[in-house]
Amino acid sequence: MSASTAAKSATKNKVIISCAITGAIHTPSMSPYLPVTPDEIARSAIGAAEAGAAIVHLHARNPETGRPDQSPEAFAKFLPTIKSGCNAIINITTGGSPTMLVEERVRPAAVHKPELASLNMGSINFALFPMLARFKEFKHDWERAYLEGTRDLIFRNTFKDIEFVLKTCLDNGTRFEFECYDIGHLYNLAHFLDRGLVKPPLFVQSVFGILGGIGTHPEDVLMMRRTADRLLGPDTYRWSVLGAGRAQMPIAATAAAIGGNVRVGIEDSLWIGPGQLATSNAEQVTKVRQIIDGLGLQIATPDEARQILDLKGADKVGF
Repeated sequence: MSASTAAKSATKNKVIISCAITGAIHTPSMSPYLPVTPDEIARSAIGAAEAGAAIVHLHARNPETGRPDQSPEAFAKFLPTIKSGCNAIINITTGGSPTMLVEERVRPAAVHKPELASLNMGSINFALFPMLARFKEFKHDWERAYLEGTRDLIFRNTFKDIEFVLKTCLDNGTRFEFECYDIGHLYNLAHFLDRGLVKPPLFVQSVFGILGGIGTHPEDVLMMRRTADRLLGPDTYRWSVLGAGRAQMPIAATAAAIGGNVRVGIEDSLWIGPGQLATSNAEQVTKVRQIIDGLGLQIATPDEARQILDLKGADKVGF
């Protein structure tokens, strides 16, 4: 057995934990633990890495209002700190906020050339307005209007948009976390695979529980996995899941038990238990790691995840 074959065999069954640090879904009034400032985002990302996250998935926010900010300058305020503070793979969003056009959303990845960037694989209704039933008081004027506006919002990710992101980052050596919110998004990904615009190993992130996308029933999870196997081929991709809100840990447990990888983080859920806010991203990483340990599985280190996903390495990024 060659050294490379032995290394692949050693990492085959290890679980990659991703942690989404702040996102663009929740607003500052929903939790005092939502990272907003560059320092908060950096400290929270480093804490998640120390707890066991191999990948930290990053958005930026205006430090005064907490509003999503997709300027490369906003990311530059925390990327070097995170890179110097831990060995985690840094994953920059190209999803940004559902209210932004793709030209704005891709700029941080184009400028900073990360190892990994997220890429949404289709347009969807992206409904956040149900959160208005739980959260009544807001500190900033933009928050209520932002949530209410999603009653009539299409999160645009057309074939042209997806191709634009792929071609914009082509020369960066950046690979992608392909976010699939529904079955059709897997067909879209298969289309780009057939055209040769994306290449294995694919990192497929199945998203469950956003109103407008697929639900959170265990059958939904299994159907996404079966469909990905059929369309992409089981040896072509690495499958990961994220569950929104209360579905976060149950979906992580289901996926890990059948050979999947997992994503947690305050972007996806504010909670650590029923009615109990997570006080940090590290707390969620620790909890999902306990689930993984309980299944008799091992987590992947950042360098093992780099090997599994065939990433270029932290020394080749632009920050």
